[in-house]
Amino acid sequence: MAKKTAKCKIINNQGCGCGGAFYGLGFIGSAIYYISTATGFWNGVLGVLKAIVWPAFLVFELLKFLGA
Repeated sequence: MAKKTAKCKIINNQGCGCGGAFYGLGFIGSAIYYISTATGFWNGVLGVLKAIVWPAFLVFELLKFLGA
């Protein structure tokens, strides 16, 4: 009997950490902005939730500015 060996493909993921750093700094900056402009506790909680999804707001405003 011939013995079959499994071949594994190794994928190189170098250079993929830049987006995470950009998102992390954006999260911190937007959280500080939203919390500092909050007028109450629940507005601060809403600000943290907005800070999590800040790229969606960025893309929305960019498309609105471009008229798309």
